[in-house]
Amino acid sequence: MPNHHPPAAAFTGYASLFHAPDQAGDIVLPGAFARALHQKGPGGVRMLFHHDPARPIGIWRELREDARGLFVRGELAPGAVLPRELAALMAQGALDGLSIGFRTRRARQTAKARRRYLLEVDLWEISLVTFPMLPGARVHALKPGPHLA
Repeated sequence: MPNHHPPAAAFTGYASLFHAPDQAGDIVLPGAFARALHQKGPGGVRMLFHHDPARPIGIWRELREDARGLFVRGELAPGAVLPRELAALMAQGALDGLSIGFRTRRARQTAKARRRYLLEVDLWEISLVTFPMLPGARVHALKPGPHLA
């Protein structure tokens, strides 16, 4: 169904950064998302709150790899209560974490350094979270909807 309402908020950020270890020791390498993005496109990757499949909060308009990592551009749903609350928290700076939900397709492990290098992942969802596993995965720009302006 087409959405005829302006978004509660539109935002951009990075859901993953290349070559940056997360708190579990995973390091995503360039190209890891390429197959999933080609196969699914932005519409095939869900936007959730805290990885909860019962809490979809909007849609992704753009997902792409660049030199830095996985760039995202999304819109929170304007007609739902939770996305409007999240937009207000984001506007205040109280919520800005992003986190990826994925299945590993190919990885390389180093026992000595306790690192796992992710070569290819099947990206299922990207969540807005309070505490991202990768501290640098953040919302960088927020364009509030008309009710927040």
